[in-house]
Amino acid sequence: MIEADAQLDAGSTAVEAPIELLADDENAKIDWSIVIPLVAIVIGMVTWGLAGAESFSAFANTAFGWVIENLGWAFVLFGTIFVVFALVVALSRFGSIRLGAVDEQPEFRTVSWIAMMFAAGMGIGLMFYGASEPLAFYLDGVPAHEPHEVGTAMAQTMFHWTLHPWAVYAIIGLAIAYSTFRVGRKQLLSSAFVPLIGQKRANGWLGKIIDGLAIFATIFGTACSLGLGALQISSGLQASGFVDSPSKQLTLGIVAVLTLAFLLSAMSGVGKGIQYISNFNMVIAAVLAIFVFIVGPTVNLLNLLPTSIGAYLAQFFEMASRTAASADGTAGEFLGGWTIFYWAWWISWSPFVGMFLARISRGRSIREFLLGVLLVPTGVSTVWFVIFGGTAIFMEQNGQSIYADGNSEQQLFNLLHNLPGGQIMGIFAVILLGTFFITSADSASTVMGSMSQNGKSDAKPWLSALWGIGTATVGLTLLISGGDEALNSLQSVTIVAATPFLLILILLMFAILKDLRNDVIYLDQREQERFSRQLAIERRLHREAAYAEEQKARRRKLLSSKSNK
Repeated sequence: MIEADAQLDAGSTAVEAPIELLADDENAKIDWSIVIPLVAIVIGMVTWGLAGAESFSAFANTAFGWVIENLGWAFVLFGTIFVVFALVVALSRFGSIRLGAVDEQPEFRTVSWIAMMFAAGMGIGLMFYGASEPLAFYLDGVPAHEPHEVGTAMAQTMFHWTLHPWAVYAIIGLAIAYSTFRVGRKQLLSSAFVPLIGQKRANGWLGKIIDGLAIFATIFGTACSLGLGALQISSGLQASGFVDSPSKQLTLGIVAVLTLAFLLSAMSGVGKGIQYISNFNMVIAAVLAIFVFIVGPTVNLLNLLPTSIGAYLAQFFEMASRTAASADGTAGEFLGGWTIFYWAWWISWSPFVGMFLARISRGRSIREFLLGVLLVPTGVSTVWFVIFGGTAIFMEQNGQSIYADGNSEQQLFNLLHNLPGGQIMGIFAVILLGTFFITSADSASTVMGSMSQNGKSDAKPWLSALWGIGTATVGLTLLISGGDEALNSLQSVTIVAATPFLLILILLMFAILKDLRNDVIYLDQREQERFSRQLAIERRLHREAAYAEEQKARRRKLLSSKSNK
């Protein structure tokens, strides 16, 4: 047994054979059966949105209402299940498995890894909602709570922006990273479903539907973000005095300029363009946050940090279980405008953010990947909302309201302009919005190019450019067709587009577990545990047998001494 144990230990630490990565296949062909239908759908949506704006808006609102009424519960329930799943896998025995060869090291330094992860994940959203969302919850209240509850306002904001979105990203990222770098399959979402549907179906029509839905959700999720960015940049230019009044022509010009910028960045590759711009984003974002923290109500913000975390923990299960039936049946409108929109937005972003996270996380362990993706952005987002949301609430309490009739895209600049030197920082904020726009669109177009070229890591530049232009055009169309309700139009279409992908995410959890249970490292651990249990049993039996023999010998000795007497 000892010899077998030594052999087992030697086998578990042996150097693995090199993993052949299909993602590096230079001969990967463009999958026209995915590209052509999706391009046709995008062209059709853009044409409909521009030529029949009213009917398009009516369709989007009707579909949005149906999803909220019939499937809102599923978004709420599974949003929390995703968090639990990611934490359980991270803390389980699967956590030691590396996303690559056993001895492979991470491609990017941890600082750059975090910067790219954060910038791709939700940079524009934090800029857009950083001040406006906590302030909205403070002024209007949330279901079953009264207005002017600071802790509740911060807790609800944290609920929307911390663990839940990053759990969704982490699940997709883990599935693709493991399938691609550990097993060597194509860098496609459909390849992660091989344990459930088999290789033949993954390469066939079912796999194409999965990958097509991933690209479809990505287009509209990214378009929503780009639309938010364009709206806020327009307001920032107006607040900074560069333009008198934002117009559709200005928005068109902003989208055109930034689209050209992210196309140039995407063509430079993930190791150069996105990394450099992401690092720049983190520096500017840090400068902006530190400025508001120091010049703003510093002591109040320090007090608010533990208050926010405590309120989030205390109200977590209340927020996680809130449905349309909550608050005497009045919570439905709040959920549709906030929580379910966010869950759908995160889900629609998850294919491209997940694949992007997978691409930059090669060589990290599953535990490092999941805990890093869950906890680091959660901590940064918490601090960000405390600084900007807390300052907005403080100003509201002290007669310096930035509310601006509920115009969310103006509120960040109103906040900055209330502070000494805020005009200069407002210009920095516009620049940061532009670079976040570039990194988000850059990441999305690169990933969509990969998904439509059979998972090739570096897809043809013109293919990535095609998806980037298509996404920017969809975002612009939603802004134009939505008119004065452009923000609502962005939200409605995002929720509708993300709904089919919710089912894929649910099934993906089962595929991940099935894949991990067949991993050689996991099987080695199970074998070692089985061997240890068997060895322990044999040692116990040996001790019991030795003890029994000892007792027999003592009885024989006792009997012998008695007979001698």
